[in-house]
Amino acid sequence: MSKYVLSEAVKSKLMRISSASIATALFKRGLRNQVIQGVAPVSRKGDNMVGQAFTLRYIPAREDRNDISVFRNEDHPQRVAIEQCPPGYVLVMDSRKDARAASAGSILITRLQIRGCAGVVTDGGFRDAERIGDLEMPSYHARPTAPTNLTLHEAIDIDVPIGCGDAAVFPGDVIVGDSDGVIVLPAHLADEIAEECSGMEDFETFVLESVQAGHSVIGLYPPTRQETNERYEAWLQARKS
Repeated sequence: MSKYVLSEAVKSKLMRISSASIATALFKRGLRNQVIQGVAPVSRKGDNMVGQAFTLRYIPAREDRNDISVFRNEDHPQRVAIEQCPPGYVLVMDSRKDARAASAGSILITRLQIRGCAGVVTDGGFRDAERIGDLEMPSYHARPTAPTNLTLHEAIDIDVPIGCGDAAVFPGDVIVGDSDGVIVLPAHLADEIAEECSGMEDFETFVLESVQAGHSVIGLYPPTRQETNERYEAWLQARKS
């Protein structure tokens, strides 16, 4: 498990920052492939999903290893992952972008919520998706799917580096999800990007208000004119007063 510990202060900042702003900050640092592709909220929640990654890796199921009786094994990695994902963490599942069989269903996802986990992501699908969508905990997947995971997936590894939706996810990375999707924030960059993006969010609010008031985006976004910087400073001061 990563040595990095996500502080409440940084988590609070990331709860208010869009995945788009984080993507831009990462792009400035040369990181282009941090978005988990092909996933969307099972149902939209009001707040961001923020937590460090705890991972589960699936491989293609082989018929002689994955009959229904394997769930009787108390060491089954899928069940163990549900019970070991730490409170406040996000369970991220590598399902090889294959949503033809479920990565999990409502009972397991409910257990994650009861245990205090911050969310769950799979690049595959969930069964019982409507019930999962009714939970308070954020959940992201590719689409609903009915078949049990055993038909196509074998849970094989816990808390190891994985690929999820074409993004590398290392245990302890910071996962942020919003209505646009999910982005992976490398742990060693989390604090500085949270600080940087807090300012970006303020500036983009100012820009949007300026556009709504009739301002051109030229010289405003990005702020290449002194007049823009002066108006922004005045706008910040007005918000503080």
